[in-house]
Amino acid sequence: MDIIKGKTKFKIVFFVTVLLLMFNVFIYTLDKVITPTVIAVANAEMRAKSMEIINTAVLNEYSKQFKYEDVINVEKDREGNITLLKADTLKMNKIANDVALNSQKELKKLGSHGIKVPIGYILQNNILASIGPSVGVNMEPIGYIETRYQSEFESAGINQTRHKIYVQVYAKLRIIIPMKNDDIEVKSEVPIAETIIIGKVPDTSINLDLDKAGTKINTSGTN
Repeated sequence: MDIIKGKTKFKIVFFVTVLLLMFNVFIYTLDKVITPTVIAVANAEMRAKSMEIINTAVLNEYSKQFKYEDVINVEKDREGNITLLKADTLKMNKIANDVALNSQKELKKLGSHGIKVPIGYILQNNILASIGPSVGVNMEPIGYIETRYQSEFESAGINQTRHKIYVQVYAKLRIIIPMKNDDIEVKSEVPIAETIIIGKVPDTSINLDLDKAGTKINTSGTN
């Protein structure tokens, strides 16, 4: 009787040991093989959605608030030569600040709702890409959301100069999945103006100071 009990006890211990071993192997495989793939897919998905949010904020705000002639002041002399080219940095900063605030708001909303990525998609199985259990992915902005301007001048013909203005938005995001986090940086550059200036534009007449324009918003402690 004691022998039977001993054998039963041994089988139970052996069975539990095998289960623990299999569980450890599963966790190791999940961590070393599947988790990096999940992180890569989550990063790509969140980066794409974040870029869409930022670009939408840029297009919305600049289409409503930006007009080249209202922001860039072009002064000429009696002969039509350009004597001064100056930007309204206060106006530029205001629009940039609105872009950062709206981007932050929408990114936080996306992060709180998160996204679901099917296991089949993570495993790159075309047949099972849209079915099966899903991995929940959340995200939060960290650090700063920053906007900057870039201005370019190029010749467009005799006494004609093409002026381009871009807005650049930088954001740092933390991707959150079960058992692991990962930080990514997102950068978007959107052209907001392209115009032809008639008249010679000497270097000494340009006083845009756009490299000093822009804004930086701390994402911590803000809803």
